[in-house]
Amino acid sequence: MANATKLSSEELIGYENQYGAHNYHPLPVVLSKGEGVYVWDVEGKKYFDFLSAYSAVNQGHCHPRIVQTTIDQASTLALTSRAFHSDKLGIYEKYVTEYFGFDKVLPMNSGAEGVETAIKICRKWGYEKKGIPNGEAKIIVCGQNFHGRTVTIISFSSDPDAKGHFGPYTPGFISIPYNDVSALQQILEDQGDSVAGFLVEPIQGEAGVFVPDADFLPQCAALCKEHNVLFIADEIQTGLARTGSLLAICGDCTCAHQCEQQASYTTPDILILGKALSGGAYPVSAVLANDHIMEVIQPGQHGSTYGGNPLACAIAMTALDVLHDEKLAQNARVLGQLFRDRMQTLVDKYDVLSKVRGKGLLNAVLINDSPESKTAWNICVALSSAGLLAKPTHGNIIRFAPPLVISEEQIHECCDIIEKVIKQF
Repeated sequence: MANATKLSSEELIGYENQYGAHNYHPLPVVLSKGEGVYVWDVEGKKYFDFLSAYSAVNQGHCHPRIVQTTIDQASTLALTSRAFHSDKLGIYEKYVTEYFGFDKVLPMNSGAEGVETAIKICRKWGYEKKGIPNGEAKIIVCGQNFHGRTVTIISFSSDPDAKGHFGPYTPGFISIPYNDVSALQQILEDQGDSVAGFLVEPIQGEAGVFVPDADFLPQCAALCKEHNVLFIADEIQTGLARTGSLLAICGDCTCAHQCEQQASYTTPDILILGKALSGGAYPVSAVLANDHIMEVIQPGQHGSTYGGNPLACAIAMTALDVLHDEKLAQNARVLGQLFRDRMQTLVDKYDVLSKVRGKGLLNAVLINDSPESKTAWNICVALSSAGLLAKPTHGNIIRFAPPLVISEEQIHECCDIIEKVIKQF
């Protein structure tokens, strides 16, 4: 609808409340412009973005290279469907598989679609390659996970809001505590013959940036290999330089497993990517695996009208180029440590804070109050008034995840804003 009258934040929020489903509870800020680490509301107020669209905007808002690629490709050819080949798909598939060191990629759009795709591939592999009787394959997941909100995914969620009153639920999943190798080992020893895969987030972001022990992922991968179970890494939020490495499962390596630090890389059998693969410009997700796994998918068995479209392919390649060329993983590693050090001084100084944790520029501060309290929400509202946007998760945890293009000077400025607000509480 064309509207020559500029509406206020209050009016626009009113429209959303009246005409939109109430499936989100956003802060009362209406954004209309973004550039780099900054966003502006409709009244022109400027903010630091410390959520980055849940890490979809790692490269910063409206990155000029990504914007130009979007314009160029959208004005040439945006969509063919997979009924035909395009001049971008094969180039992108070669690029992304070589970038991450896999034989094949199955392109999709959203992160949840990526997880659903990995589940289907894993189950089919379990029946056709491992020999699990049809309909009996199990996939192990971790408690407090967040992999999306489709019916299948919420079926193995422990979040009552995501799961409640959406049943009947999809069977075939076993949940174990996160960061508990012995629990995984026990299930594999007891039921390993019927287990097709283990699906895990290298860091649980939505659960409050819960970082596991350093040996958790390598030990889980080794157990999966021992029991002929696919190790599936959901790097939708943690991947693509966010945690100070190209992938969170890379350990301290910024180059995945294509460098001299290969020993620190826990190679997944299936890798799921999304969010920042889009550069914040267009939905792009991908599932990568080697031939012996991906070959179970044949024509007609899975797909998407938009998956692998020319616009998505062009944007994703530029988004990955930007990560590499601007050394964003290295920047996230250095500035993430600086941020945690600054936050630790606040934890030591102010009783309202109890802990800081994270990796790279995916961090969280725990508020010294119950999850049912409004303290974290009120702090985030106060932060927005002071020019910094962040959002609570799990009631008493505030996640801080700025675009990876942020500078050291800007990190210090933001830490000063946070301290100023924390003083009020």
